[in-house]
Amino acid sequence: MGRRNILLSHFGNLPLMLKKLVIIGPESTGKSTLCEQLAQHYNTLWCREYAREYLLKNGTKYSYDDLLTIAKGQIELEENYESLVGSSASGAQSQHSKNDSELRTRNLQLLFIDTNMYVMKVWCEFVFGKCHQYILDQIAKRKYDLYLLCNIDLPWTHDELREYPDLERRQKLYDMYKDLMINQPVPWVEIGGNSEQRLNKAIKTVNSLIKE
Repeated sequence: MGRRNILLSHFGNLPLMLKKLVIIGPESTGKSTLCEQLAQHYNTLWCREYAREYLLKNGTKYSYDDLLTIAKGQIELEENYESLVGSSASGAQSQHSKNDSELRTRNLQLLFIDTNMYVMKVWCEFVFGKCHQYILDQIAKRKYDLYLLCNIDLPWTHDELREYPDLERRQKLYDMYKDLMINQPVPWVEIGGNSEQRLNKAIKTVNSLIKE
């Protein structure tokens, strides 16, 4: 079964309007883990990071042009989810229960996204000192409902695709992300602490959003 059919079978009866929640931050800050945990908690799916798939297939010696290809792949992947859940959610009710157990059974309107164009912007600028216009245009165009910014207070763990284990560069990258969050209009929350604390804060934040 193709990716599109898998998504359709999972989201075919989506009851509510789609809310898109993005998890961002430097490498090795638990973004993918948090996405997966939140998707499990709310009984939904999450959009994975296209860059990992691309680099594992094509190698880690990427160029500036490779980042444009990755950005386009990330957008395409995200839009596969959006197009399916958006059509299913049209005209749905917007009333939310305040009971957490009920929320967990009703929240297939949530789409958790591991990485978006802000990540691509930071990546381009940090490595190459410039950013593709396509990425900047997509940042201006695309709309989201919440950002969860993962702090660097988790220990760095080795991965074949990770590049910056030193605290100085991790802090610089985090500061770049935080500056982007401060200067954009979408609500955002910093996620820090150990794995349990991160998940609990994320769930509390998401519940506040979907009860609005």
